[in-house]
Amino acid sequence: MMGTKERRFDPLPRETSLEELVPKDHFYRRLEATLDLSFVRELVRPLYARGGRPSVDPVVFFKLQLIMFFEDLRSERQLMRVVADRLSLRWYLGYDLNETLPDHSSLTRIRERFGLTVFRRFFERIVQECFEAGLVRGEELFFDATKVEANASLDSAGSRALVEYRFGEHLAGIFPEDAPSAPETESAAADAVVGPAGREGQALAQRNAGRHRWIAKNGHQERGVVRWGYKRMADLRVSTTDPDASPMHQKKQGASRLGYQTHYVVDGGKARVILDALVTGAEVNENLPMLEMLFRSRFRWRLRLRSVTGDAAYGTRENLANVEKAGMRAYIALPDQGSGSP
Repeated sequence: MMGTKERRFDPLPRETSLEELVPKDHFYRRLEATLDLSFVRELVRPLYARGGRPSVDPVVFFKLQLIMFFEDLRSERQLMRVVADRLSLRWYLGYDLNETLPDHSSLTRIRERFGLTVFRRFFERIVQECFEAGLVRGEELFFDATKVEANASLDSAGSRALVEYRFGEHLAGIFPEDAPSAPETESAAADAVVGPAGREGQALAQRNAGRHRWIAKNGHQERGVVRWGYKRMADLRVSTTDPDASPMHQKKQGASRLGYQTHYVVDGGKARVILDALVTGAEVNENLPMLEMLFRSRFRWRLRLRSVTGDAAYGTRENLANVEKAGMRAYIALPDQGSGSP
């Protein structure tokens, strides 16, 4: 006899608890027991006023960011739709069945208020806990990068000169003209430099001034600098909806799209813990931020490195020479520059 399921939903009994509905061995139960995020309240406390209406708990906000990563979600709007349907996610956030979840627009405003600095500090605190748990070996580093498609259309790209000119006019109308100019700021910074004196110090200062600081610039490209004798498309066009993204060509799709290049520094231990990450425009080659990320990771975490590993994209003369000069072995493939015949 074929059965027919009747769609009928009775109210849940009062004694039913969300605690009972989530399996004891669920992933988010293990995550809650392993990772204590209470430290984020002190991390972001200076960004909140002492009085007023209570905000979304910062712990809840960062838990939502972790959920967005683990569930491979692309937006806060999609995130809150998934959370509303999953008992385990409500349990992890601490929201009962009858409690109203935060609105996706509130998450966007909180993320903008925190800024990149708070997220970097959060990331480094998690890495520090990985060190304390013995998950990081710290003897070998792996470098890799991958392209990520942006949530913006290539049709939104326009002339960079025109877009930035209009933006500059807008800022000029808001801020007074007596703000310190770039040359004055650079001069003041130069006066505060402490280091070798004489010709050696001047040569060192000139070399450092000529280098682009990828981490300090938050992965932003240095515009107007021509490399390898051609002009980058990202120097000419910029998206009005996502200015940080830049055009990239994907071989599988066969068309240009807007995207990013994400750079990773991974520990060679069994846990493969990511020690550092940097997001740049899609036109930034993997080899450009490598040395800066390498030495930052080395000194930030006090690593006793023996070797550095990367694919042929990192095999430049500068990268190989600096790695070997620092006393580390460079296991980096060299790009094939010959004709292929012996």
